This record gives sequence, structure tokens and C-alpha cells, in this order.
Amino acid sequence: MLSKSQIKLITSLKQKKYRQQHGLFVVEGVKTINELLQSNLVLHALYTTETFNIDAKNEFLISEAELKKISFLKTPNKALAVFKIPESKPIAQNGLIVALDDVRDPGNLGTIIRLCDWFGISDLVCSKETVDCFNPKVIQATMGSITRVNISYVDLVGFLNDTELPSFGAYMEGDNVYRSELPDKGVLIMGNEANGISGSVEALIKEKISIPRFGDIQVTESLNVASATAILLSEFRRS
Repeated sequence: MLSKSQIKLITSLKQKKYRQQHGLFVVEGVKTINELLQSNLVLHALYTTETFNIDAKNEFLISEAELKKISFLKTPNKALAVFKIPESKPIAQNGLIVALDDVRDPGNLGTIIRLCDWFGISDLVCSKETVDCFNPKVIQATMGSITRVNISYVDLVGFLNDTELPSFGAYMEGDNVYRSELPDKGVLIMGNEANGISGSVEALIKEKISIPRFGDIQVTESLNVASATAILLSEFRRS
């Protein structure tokens, strides 16, 4: 049976300050939990209605009613695990890096992490204002890719000042990405969903690139930041 202290700890991890305080984050769903169990992440506790058959003292069989008490989902998915937040690794500045300037939507960040995994981007650099990558909604959206991408939260202006890699910013008005010569090394910067790239970051960008619209009636305001990231990464990898 779940104790009150277990319930209190797990439910507190919905908030960033408690995730940071305890150094723990929550993962839900059998498929994603299995992926993380096969990674280098350290399991703190696993709560499940069906045994995972893992050799761990910290696996707890619970009822569906108990799972509902601790789940962050409307429809809980058989299991919930708590993992230790890993220490971030140094940023490898020898390839293509994606940098996010104040991306706030958890779904967007989760999708961008998956895109980094798909396109072989080893490092994702986030401004300190960007949503926490261990937010439960972000974890759900990554579908396990969070284990294969090194995510760092930094002073983005300081990072861009220090790096020798060329920087490319995504803008509505910029050089047509389909006609641009793109290197295999650099920093691709994506901005906030509503306001784009901040002025302090813009001042350090080498080249502004854009995705042209092709529709006859060009009334679409902009692309979703995750969709734009997918298109731009595809072009960087094609070059």
C-alpha cells in the first residue's frame, strides 16, 4: 500500500522547485519507463499495477485506485516511475547544436527533444527561461528521447559569446533556408512561441534564416516552433 509520504513526494514532483529540491522526476507509461530503465538513469522507485520483472527492491505493486492518486494523467497508464535527475554533461561543441530562447510550451520542448534524437543532435542548449525538461508533460512528449540528448540550461547570451560555432537564428524574415548553404557545425537558435528570439540573443546571430510560405493565400501567421525546428534540422542535415 502507498504511504502518505510516498504520495506527498510523488505529487510534489509536478512542480519544478520540488523536482530540484529532491533531484527526482516522474515518468509515466510502460513503454517510456522501459526505455528509461534501459538507459543510464537511476531508478528511485517504480509503482505499477503489473510487475516489470525487474530485479529491484524499489518496485511496488499497487492498485489502479492507488495509481490514480499519484498519476498526473487523466487516464493513468499502468505504471509510474520516479528517476533521479542526472547531472548535465559538458556541451560538445563539435557538431550541430540546437539552442532554445525562452520556449515555454512543454509539448514543444518534448517534441524538439525527440527531433534532436532523430536528427542525431547530441546537445540541446536551453535558456534558463525555457520550460524545465523534467516537467511531466515534457517527459511524456519525449517518448524516451530524453535519455539520448544532453540538455543544458545556460545563460544563452554568455554561451553564444563564448562559442566559436557560427549561429543561425530562425525568423519569419530571413534568408530562404532552401537556398542557403548550411554547415554541418553550428548553433541553430529557435525563439519563444509568441515573441521569437530576444534582442540580446539576436545581436549575436551570424545569419537569419527562414522557411518560406508557399500557399496562395498567405494568412498563416507562423509555424509552430517544433514544426519549424523539424524543417530546419532536415535542411541542415541535407546540406
